[in-house]
Amino acid sequence: MNQPSSVGVLGLGIIGSRVAENLRQAGHTVSVWSHTARNVPGALPSPQAVAGAAQVIQIFVRDSEALLQAMHDMQPALTHEHVILNHATVSKAATLEAAALCAASGAAFLDAPFTGSKMAAQNGKLVYYIGGSTEVLERVRPILEASSTKILPLGETGDAMVLKIVTNLVTAITVKALSEAAAITHSQGIPLANLLTALENNANYSGLIGMKLPTIISGNFDAHFSLRNMLKDADFARELAAQGGLAAPALECTAEAMRQGVSQGKGDLDFSVIGQIES
Repeated sequence: MNQPSSVGVLGLGIIGSRVAENLRQAGHTVSVWSHTARNVPGALPSPQAVAGAAQVIQIFVRDSEALLQAMHDMQPALTHEHVILNHATVSKAATLEAAALCAASGAAFLDAPFTGSKMAAQNGKLVYYIGGSTEVLERVRPILEASSTKILPLGETGDAMVLKIVTNLVTAITVKALSEAAAITHSQGIPLANLLTALENNANYSGLIGMKLPTIISGNFDAHFSLRNMLKDADFARELAAQGGLAAPALECTAEAMRQGVSQGKGDLDFSVIGQIES
């Protein structure tokens, strides 16, 4: 699959729409489908229609239910020529069920969540975590390279999804801690720009802090990764912890703060809105 090929993209949200554009720019023929009708090149009426037009399908839908609905819709059109890549962050159980549906039709499946938000997708700098067959990965590597800077094999089907969920756990808790630091700083009458300067020269500084503290300072919470989606992922982490009989108090506190934000109508804003400073 070294030559340009036909690729399907299901889900045209913040990430999927940008991945589809990167694929077009790389010379691939792209067929797309989204729950929301979109007047875009290659739009088809259903996941099944996309599977009829493309042998490699990249899935960027919102959640487990949407993934499995798309899989069931596609299944009559799937053959041993198809490779399905699920990039949506869903439960481990949904990942394994989607893989089983592919296997029943003879299609290949890769568990392929990603890290990176809007600008990473736009600039072709996503990082894909891969769970599944190395042989299948090599078949589709050129397609993944159109939207990524790294492709990381991380185990069996389901393993990559678990790792994506727990890395998002770290992200969410970090931003919750950052929000508390910002609130305390503000309450003491210290400019938040000084907090950023202090953190930039501290061992705990990270790219995440560098992205999210400025959004807290400016109050511009245009979504790069929505609060609703981060809460969804936190709840997946809570399920995994419960399955292991593990306590996760920092996660519970952070999930509750995000749940409150969603209940206040902030779900479609960037998840860093949990750090919003009230004037």
